[in-house]
Amino acid sequence: MPSVGEVLQQGWQVHQSGNVDAAMQLYRGVLRQVPNSAEAWVYLGIAQFDLRDFEGSVNSYRKALKIKDRFPIAWNNMGNSLRMLGRVEEAERCFKKSLVQQPGYLSALKNRGTLWVWNGDIERGLKSYQRGLEVDPNNAELHRNLGVISLLLGDYQTGFEEFRWRWRMPGLGRPTVAAAWQAAGIQVPVWAGEPLAGQTIVIYPEQGLGDAIHFIRVAAELKSSGARVIVVCNASLIPLLSTAAGIDEIVAEVLPSSMGGDTVAAGMSMLQGSLTQASFQGSFLEILDGLYQRDGEVYYGQDLFKSGHSGDYQGYVSVSDEAVERWKCWLAESRNPARANKPLIGINWQGNREHHADVYRSVPLDVFRPIIEADEFQIVNMQFGQGIEQLDEADFADAVLRLPATLDQEAGKFVDTAAVLCNLDALVTSDTAIAHLAGALGVRTHLLLGRVPDWRWLTEGDTTAWYPNTRLSRQSEFGQWTAPVERILERLG
Repeated sequence: MPSVGEVLQQGWQVHQSGNVDAAMQLYRGVLRQVPNSAEAWVYLGIAQFDLRDFEGSVNSYRKALKIKDRFPIAWNNMGNSLRMLGRVEEAERCFKKSLVQQPGYLSALKNRGTLWVWNGDIERGLKSYQRGLEVDPNNAELHRNLGVISLLLGDYQTGFEEFRWRWRMPGLGRPTVAAAWQAAGIQVPVWAGEPLAGQTIVIYPEQGLGDAIHFIRVAAELKSSGARVIVVCNASLIPLLSTAAGIDEIVAEVLPSSMGGDTVAAGMSMLQGSLTQASFQGSFLEILDGLYQRDGEVYYGQDLFKSGHSGDYQGYVSVSDEAVERWKCWLAESRNPARANKPLIGINWQGNREHHADVYRSVPLDVFRPIIEADEFQIVNMQFGQGIEQLDEADFADAVLRLPATLDQEAGKFVDTAAVLCNLDALVTSDTAIAHLAGALGVRTHLLLGRVPDWRWLTEGDTTAWYPNTRLSRQSEFGQWTAPVERILERLG
């Protein structure tokens, strides 16, 4: 008969494979047999955390610590769950207790730093990260974190330098074409600002959809520097990204799943023609880094923003006039007749829940209640997938116009969404991909930002050089959205 430790290890292996629910069943099975197993309670707490049941994980850690107070892992983990719940002082006490019990405990130093950074005390957070680097000078995650903070503070030289450490972190990989180059023995260096005249450069998204839309602008600068520019991206993004300036060729990335999970085979299947002639490569963010190293300033691509007759910026990606007109007709026919002449205002509140900072950047739909109930606008729902259940349950749901479920299913990722956005008078959104789409299209956008936003928005100001038509409304206290929403309502008026 397996021991408690063996069953917990079996559960942990299942957990790490991604089947968290099955792992929880094993952990709970142990606890039914041995309810005083502090280790089992900790494993259960980790699973609950991974399922975003932060309250449940706190309760499990408390039970573990009631059994075994000297348990630095449990104190650290409970602090991290409390951090996600916004219970800052409680979380700090947990991290302090963990570090008293185990001085130099790296995970607690990381989490303690993140606690204070995300709650606005950046200097305090930096001290914790720096203490972590004293323990482990080559810790890629800590260097990456320092890079992000430096970028947020506008120190781009340090920021880009430290941010390059991200590539040493597990789980962050380049597209399959890079594996194909390696398999074929082709050396393609990452571009770091070298002369580009007559060179071929292959660039690709690195992170999420928002980043792909945000940084595709770098293609135009590479092209103007004399390069042949090839973009490799997910096939669904090609209709949108191909409208950006500076792209000579755009290639659909072949995913390993389409080749039976063989990354190299998937890459080799696309390695042909101009892709074999690449002089340089780089993610969009790496190209931004290279441009900074070359020019000594951040490339915003402001020359790409075409100005319309009214002076409004039209953006650097586009959608067909036919699509815009089609959705103009749909909106005219579908809107509430009582609001036929009122401004069309789109709303989006929820980003990807799996994003590490989602708790700091997404907002509950109810935060938008003052805008929805103002009776001054026709509200259009621009939230799809995660978070839409909040609209299903809202008592003001009838005041929000919903788009058809077939949106974006035929034309390509974001194409219909882009056409709808082009018909809006403004978009109000949390910091998600649609904020970048609207900004790239030149749509008037009101962006809600948490206490400490993503690095690109810096720490102050209500405008951004990235998107001339975007206004920023910043949160001054974690969890409190009333004041920034009131500012947006005033600006909409």
